[in-house]
Amino acid sequence: MHPAFSVIFLTTLIGAGQGLFLALFFSQVSVVTNLIPQQDSHFYAVGSLISVLFLVVGLFASFFHLGHPERAWRSAAMWRTSWLSREVIVLPMFTLTVIIYGALHYFGFHKNLVGANPVSDVTFIVGAIGAVLCFALFICTGMIYACLKFLQEWHTVLTPINFTLLGMASGYMLVTPLANFSVPGNLNYYADTAIILTFIAFIFRVASLVRNRRLKPKSTLQSAIGVRHSNIQQKAQGAMGGSFNTREFFHGKSAVFVKNVKWIFLVLTFPLPALLVVIGLVSDLSYFFYMAFILQYIGLLAERWFFFAQANHPQNLYYQTI
Repeated sequence: MHPAFSVIFLTTLIGAGQGLFLALFFSQVSVVTNLIPQQDSHFYAVGSLISVLFLVVGLFASFFHLGHPERAWRSAAMWRTSWLSREVIVLPMFTLTVIIYGALHYFGFHKNLVGANPVSDVTFIVGAIGAVLCFALFICTGMIYACLKFLQEWHTVLTPINFTLLGMASGYMLVTPLANFSVPGNLNYYADTAIILTFIAFIFRVASLVRNRRLKPKSTLQSAIGVRHSNIQQKAQGAMGGSFNTREFFHGKSAVFVKNVKWIFLVLTFPLPALLVVIGLVSDLSYFFYMAFILQYIGLLAERWFFFAQANHPQNLYYQTI
């Protein structure tokens, strides 16, 4: 498939924003369960603001993929059958929840609805709702591609799993420098979680690469035209120039280029950021945490480009021959 950079930025930016919010909420869960010390409310407020910025910028990037952006609202009409429509509905709901979550922390509104139980804190309840919407958004985004049976590289449960794990890894990698600045006492908690999630995401992403490498095309030239002859040769594609099919369903890059992108994203997304976080912890130099997120995000851009480029549309049996 031809990777659209607007969709690449959409999925990676909102993924980081989702992961950052989950890092905030799960840290609140850890505070409630006494795993880490209490944190200042402004940490949650600033983190929520950054999360919203990533979500809004990602949503803005998606408009460049639309032929008629003014009709974007219509994409929500098919929510009963379309994962894209469900994503369009869940994304603004999630964004609004993150805004409310951050605002409650900013204004220090921590009213318990049931006695002194911290789980009944309004911010905790709103955060729990946001976490449910966040995971729902990950599923919707991943299933947009996983539901396409004719694209074998995408049609697997590993697709939404990888969207979720990569988003969470980038979110925790993003919250680490924020924690170093705002709550340095809990830095190890965020840094260690970022490394662990990056390692888990690496395992599942490699699993998808191994799976896709073993795939065998279900369609052939014989099945496409209904002729069982063993020797079929295509002499022309029926047109002198390019077309929508040749532009949108094939990336146009060489096999060597695609292979290099794969190794680039494997290095930049997984081992290098984790190594930089470790160096930052040992050296007590904060800029290593910023470098870790920046390099990982560049790696995620390459990963998402590879994700789209690797999908081989059945029509390319015809259009890539010449």
